[in-house]
Amino acid sequence: MSDNLIQHLIKVSVQAKAPLELESQLILAGTKHLSQDSIETYAGPLAEKLKLGKLAKNESLSVLSHSKNADFICFLNLKKINAGIAKSTFKQAAKHPTIVIDVSSFIDNTIAASEVFQWAQQTVINVSHGVYHVMKLPVGLKKDKPSKLEQIIFAIDPQAGLNDDLVSKIQQGVALGRAMAKGQLFAKNLGNLPGNVCTPSYIAEQAGDIAQEHDNISLEVLEEADMEKLGMGSLLSVSRGSREPAKLIVLHYQGASDSNEKPHVLVGKGLTFDAGGISLKPAGKMDEMKYDMCGSASVLGALLATAELKLNINLVVIVPSSENLPDGDANKPGDIVKSMSGRTIEILNTDAEGRLILCDALTYAERFEPQTVIDVATLTGACIVALGHHTNGLMGNNPELVDALLDAGQESHDRAWELPMWDEYHQQLKSNFADLANIGGAGGGTITAACFLSKFTEKYPWAHLDIAGTAWSSGGGKGATGRCVPILTQYLYNIAA
Repeated sequence: MSDNLIQHLIKVSVQAKAPLELESQLILAGTKHLSQDSIETYAGPLAEKLKLGKLAKNESLSVLSHSKNADFICFLNLKKINAGIAKSTFKQAAKHPTIVIDVSSFIDNTIAASEVFQWAQQTVINVSHGVYHVMKLPVGLKKDKPSKLEQIIFAIDPQAGLNDDLVSKIQQGVALGRAMAKGQLFAKNLGNLPGNVCTPSYIAEQAGDIAQEHDNISLEVLEEADMEKLGMGSLLSVSRGSREPAKLIVLHYQGASDSNEKPHVLVGKGLTFDAGGISLKPAGKMDEMKYDMCGSASVLGALLATAELKLNINLVVIVPSSENLPDGDANKPGDIVKSMSGRTIEILNTDAEGRLILCDALTYAERFEPQTVIDVATLTGACIVALGHHTNGLMGNNPELVDALLDAGQESHDRAWELPMWDEYHQQLKSNFADLANIGGAGGGTITAACFLSKFTEKYPWAHLDIAGTAWSSGGGKGATGRCVPILTQYLYNIAA
């Protein structure tokens, strides 16, 4: 069940009560909108040590409270209000079952409604990040050690006088943040699974569970025989090297009042393990190639968030899923394959396989006559060279769609940066033996990969998110990040408004 991948989701609510009226072991309060009298109410005898001038110099300060309803009060000084309460705060506070946030100590009527909305949204997302732990694996290799935190309450003191518009924005921000957090939790847990568990068939099973749990979501899974009939020679050329059968997973979300309304489409790369094929990757960090399916985790997480929000749009999610392994029947450098579009592709590097499975999925998307198509993929190491690990690479054939995603990235703090796709880059994909090559040579690898995909997206507005640098973290904090669930959800939320 997909519920297993969203276990320990923190409950979040908004209540019109003063913080001290609620049972809690910990209250979080901001410093900018607290008077010295308010601090005395919280801290009692310790108030003299907690002058506002001193607090303004500190990021946070926790003290023992005299209140019978709370053991501790944590005063926080936020540098940027719309970034929400930092995830590190919740990581430290996760030993408390219930945390109450004193909304009026962070927010007053002088703050813009848009910033209030983002503050609430980001705080909820940061809760999820701060208390996240790796779930118990199906193979039983790691004990399940969830945090004690069970719920967060946004307490809005009626005496604080917040106007109705701000209260509404807080409620809306909490709802959006809660949906994003649910989608990200699913994406993180799916991404962290080992390749011997998370196979194409396993992703299809998770998609089936999502469909079963929602009345307005339906599922279709195309098997290799189905794909062969459709002429998906590019996708199937990748799966030939694996004993795991490829899947083309298609989910339909019907949220629009008009069932005939054209859908928006999300396509997520579902390469459940990428050894590079015959163009074998180096052994170092090859274990992290289990994360090559994080594009599929992102679009499935965004689908869960969309369903949680009950957005009034129609949405199709497509996941082409396979493994890329060396084998006697695997692709070889120099092979030529025919895609579903009819274009022929010379495979110069078998480790550039993501675009080979995506191109057939993008051609398949044409049948839905989509309003927009966005694909998400851990596509190129070159994206890490260009942008590092902080921002998603973004390219597309429709400026309006690209701008909408840039805005959504800023609003959700899951930012993207647009790269060019000028004609000069397209020239790098020329082949002497096929319609195009699957790589563009040295230089601009992220861009030429997007140029390749653009050949299969000429019939609809399209954007491409390269998340090779953002989908997971390495080192001691190794793990999936759940990006791009926020930017995708924010984009869908905005167009549904």
